[in-house]
Amino acid sequence: MEEPPAKKVRVHFGSLEEQEKKRLAEEAVTKSEESDATNKIISAAVRAGIEAGNINIDIAEDEAMEVATMPDTRHHELIAEFERRKQVKTIVVPTDDAKVKAILREYREPICLFGEGPANRRLRLRALLSEHGEGGVIREEPPPQPSAPEPGSNKVWYHEGPAELMAARYAVAEYSVARAEQRLKAARAEAIKPGPEKAAKKMELHKGLRKLANSCSQIGDDRPISYCNFSPNSKLLATASWSGLCKLWSVPDCELVRVLRGHQERAGAIVFHPQATISLPPTALAMASCAADGSVCLWNLESDTPMTELGGHHDRVSRLSFHPSGRLLATACFDKSWRLWDLESKTEILHQEGHSRAVFNVCFHPDGSLAGSCGMDAFPRLWDLRTGKCVMLLEGHLQNVYAMDFSPSGYHIATGGGDHIVNIWDIRKGDKIYTIPSHTNLVSHVKFQGTYGHYLVTSSYDNTAKVWAHPGWTPLKSLAGHEGKVMCVDTSPDQEYFATASYDRTFKLWEKE
Repeated sequence: MEEPPAKKVRVHFGSLEEQEKKRLAEEAVTKSEESDATNKIISAAVRAGIEAGNINIDIAEDEAMEVATMPDTRHHELIAEFERRKQVKTIVVPTDDAKVKAILREYREPICLFGEGPANRRLRLRALLSEHGEGGVIREEPPPQPSAPEPGSNKVWYHEGPAELMAARYAVAEYSVARAEQRLKAARAEAIKPGPEKAAKKMELHKGLRKLANSCSQIGDDRPISYCNFSPNSKLLATASWSGLCKLWSVPDCELVRVLRGHQERAGAIVFHPQATISLPPTALAMASCAADGSVCLWNLESDTPMTELGGHHDRVSRLSFHPSGRLLATACFDKSWRLWDLESKTEILHQEGHSRAVFNVCFHPDGSLAGSCGMDAFPRLWDLRTGKCVMLLEGHLQNVYAMDFSPSGYHIATGGGDHIVNIWDIRKGDKIYTIPSHTNLVSHVKFQGTYGHYLVTSSYDNTAKVWAHPGWTPLKSLAGHEGKVMCVDTSPDQEYFATASYDRTFKLWEKE
């Protein structure tokens, strides 16, 4: 039986607005019907799955998972930080900067940071105390009263040196006393000379120095030349190079005499024995050299290989110097120490510490009684070889000190370094007496005239070497001509020649016109 056809009802809307409302109503009804149909289909499928056993909806009570409530850690951190800052403000620290540093040292913290002043240091201490949970006022404990030592409780706090060191100290004392007597006798004889005569000789000497000219320029190696030194008879010049080679040159023609091969690293210096080429035979010890690998080689004048090597340095050896007696050799090492060697037994008899940073240079007093050392800590020191004590600390440089030399007068010292100046010190006064604004770059070497100390020669990384009058410290001559840093300068014992060694791989010989 067929159903009767549905009656069509026509509704007439009088406006477009009414027609739009009708359309939206019909769309809403259609969507609702489609959603209900979809839900019915899904429900029927779920029921079919449950009946087939493919879907299990039974949940046991012990299988229920509870949602844990997590604490707000960020909130607690903020509260703790707020309490810490509040506690920091209540902590009272000392206003004395020395006491603040002492407390920081107790906590094993740096006592000073780069660019930190006393006020910032107090703030850092206050924050440190708050972290350790120590608030309130820091009470200063009274210094402990020294108690009387118990009888028999005294102990030796120093390390006793070997017997060779004691013998060397006695030998140095005997040698230095005799040399001091000779020096003082010569000084008295010079003092009684007429003043005009001494002034005329000094003026003539300074006039000749103003006429210094380059007489020879020689390419010494294929690497920078780090050091140069005249032989005691002024007939030879020894040079050391970063290639590890040391060479001997004839003076004044600058012809190569011998190549000394013994170092594997950069050679830092080579120096002559005080009696070499004068009283010692050619087969005897004549020279000593050092290198960046810590090797120290001893040479004679006949062989191109070292006689022996002094072992024991574990860091760079930058400079070395013979004692005026020729029996001892001092080496400056980058392990913050300098060492003294007995050349008769070829053994180390003194390992002298005391510098806080690397030691760069070491030299001896003309009498042989004192040794001077300088380095990267900016504080040169004087040591009494007869007692082993540090007798003077030279405070006046602001940067590393690379050069140091004693005047033949015995009471003046010249030091130069990275602050571009040369300081003159008086041992008798124990203080600095003059500052020479000598160069525009670091001072690499200083050298007094070997006889009377009437002038001083300095070299620098500004590519020049300069001659200065003494006394007065007025400039006499600027030795210019190198294309690189001047690493070293030396004067011949006969006062006829000057030598400069440079980074440009050349050395130059200078003499009076």
